[in-house]
Amino acid sequence: MSAPEPSRRSEGLRAFHGGLGHLIGPGAALAFAIALLASGLASSSVGTYAGQVIMAGFLRRRVPILARRLATMAPAFLILATGVEPTHALILSQVALSFGIPFALIPLVVLTSRRTLMGDLVNGRATIAVGAAVAALISGLNVFLLAQTLTG
Repeated sequence: MSAPEPSRRSEGLRAFHGGLGHLIGPGAALAFAIALLASGLASSSVGTYAGQVIMAGFLRRRVPILARRLATMAPAFLILATGVEPTHALILSQVALSFGIPFALIPLVVLTSRRTLMGDLVNGRATIAVGAAVAALISGLNVFLLAQTLTG
């Protein structure tokens, strides 16, 4: 007879924080909490700035800074306010963020393959083929990741 497997919820951020504090000390647990918070704030800042650059540079629209901040921060606060377990919310956010990679890779391959844009620095056929294969592989892995996350 084997020991029961611990539930996924018991292995969350709170358990890790508590275990870290128990094994190494409360200073390490506090440093982990601060680093996690700083990571989230930095990620939100990058998202806000990227949105600003896209809106101003590509779409030629000016969006007030408060509206940009609300648009990037509100979804996270709404998800946590609904009572979603923080570790699960973190995993779902990373799955969602992974879907941005193909939206950067595909235009990168397409645009750097145009001689009218790149001139003499245009991609060669081998680079285009490898870039397209990598973009397809990552897109396929993202679909698999989404299926794995949603079906458990």
